[in-house]
Amino acid sequence: MAEALMEAGGKVWCLDRLEEPDDEFLRVQSRASQGFGGSLHYDRIDVRDVRAMESTISRIAADKSRLDGLIAAAGIQQVQAALDYSVEDIQKMLDINYTGVFTTATTVAREMMKYKTRGSILLVASMSGLIANKAAVIQLGRNLAMEWGKVREDGSGGIRVNSLCPGHIVTPMVRENFEKEPWLKEMWEKENMLGRLSSPEEFRGAALYMLSDASTFMTGTSFIIDGGHTAW
Repeated sequence: MAEALMEAGGKVWCLDRLEEPDDEFLRVQSRASQGFGGSLHYDRIDVRDVRAMESTISRIAADKSRLDGLIAAAGIQQVQAALDYSVEDIQKMLDINYTGVFTTATTVAREMMKYKTRGSILLVASMSGLIANKAAVIQLGRNLAMEWGKVREDGSGGIRVNSLCPGHIVTPMVRENFEKEPWLKEMWEKENMLGRLSSPEEFRGAALYMLSDASTFMTGTSFIIDGGHTAW
């Protein structure tokens, strides 16, 4: 998704917990010089460190005195039975998958309001909110859309908030799950109408649509791209 936004001419910042960006990021970053007009940048951040996140996002917004969009995609997985979860497991997942998304969205919204930018925020949830914390993200998107949508007297506001609800995507984190539980891949493939899993590249169009002026009348919505999984 970041690559698509860069190709469309955006100045894109990727924020992640890795000390250094991976090879795929560097490959995409090198393509920025090929005449797309955009650029790709990296900064290390943990969404649980709110002060560091506020400082980083404030610095990014101050560079051009605006902040146009956000894709809040922080998330972790832990594939196991509910009875095997510890309280610590649940808290960690909520801290990243829900609270991390909430604090990222509110931090970005403050900068959008500060610079009176009619921005777009996309929260990455999951198809039909298949786990509790992702269901909470879907509802969060509706609530924030309701609160930030109208333009205020001072010119701030007018911020759109939507949720992206993908089906199973083959990411490095998911590949690790397949190594531990090889039967998962075949089971997940059988659960949707296309009989396969998606790749990250298949969400490029969604990112461009949701963060661009092509979707200026779309807010408070869940955008489901799941290969027909939830239509059975």
